[in-house]
Amino acid sequence: MLDLLRLISFGPDGWGDEILAGALVTIELAVVTLPIGIAIGLGVALAKDSPNWLLRAAGNLFTTVFRGLPELLTLFIVYYGGQMLLTRIAGYFVEGAHVEVNQFVAGVAALGLVLGAFSSEVLLAAIRAVPRGQKEAAAALGLSKFRVFRLVTFPQLWRVALPGLSNNWMVLLKDTSLVSVIAITDLMRQTAIAVGVTKQPFFFYLVACLIYLVFSGLSSVVFTRLEARASRGFKRVGGH
Repeated sequence: MLDLLRLISFGPDGWGDEILAGALVTIELAVVTLPIGIAIGLGVALAKDSPNWLLRAAGNLFTTVFRGLPELLTLFIVYYGGQMLLTRIAGYFVEGAHVEVNQFVAGVAALGLVLGAFSSEVLLAAIRAVPRGQKEAAAALGLSKFRVFRLVTFPQLWRVALPGLSNNWMVLLKDTSLVSVIAITDLMRQTAIAVGVTKQPFFFYLVACLIYLVFSGLSSVVFTRLEARASRGFKRVGGH
């Protein structure tokens, strides 16, 4: 048992430093992706709620594609496809140019697209949950559509959307493990390296499981408090 504990100690004799660094990369990746994915999701939700059929079709197509593709395939397409596309564009200006896409940026972009597709459904439902009478009343006061959204719809939709967005965050945390395949030194990649060197797969993967569970537990606490804060002032009527 002591020998196993030494394996995750900090310093030259253990893998604690590497595992911690990988865990921090995992959290950094998820935290950077979250606002990007939600921003994409909000834009897609607004397109799908638009009276313009072309915008609705584009929003539905985006959702269908990125909800239907496996996350790993999306990651490969963004990483390798992005390099090919940028290299070809650069070749028009500099002969023989080659562009390499940063792995972290590719991971954020791919996970952001997937998160945006799933979040768009949550946000669309939240937008439509805001009473139409409030929007009509604001419009009757002479507010533009943008100001109606900014002052009436936007402040209210988060209360409805938070439970769904919290689920999407949990999925995002798990999906970050996929980026190890493009050589990002996240928790899973550092764990795999430790396993390869020490030949202790069960122990190190168990450590990784515990770290992910800690992340999930802390996330649940944070989102529970956010939901409670967002729901202040909204009392349930008649026990419903």
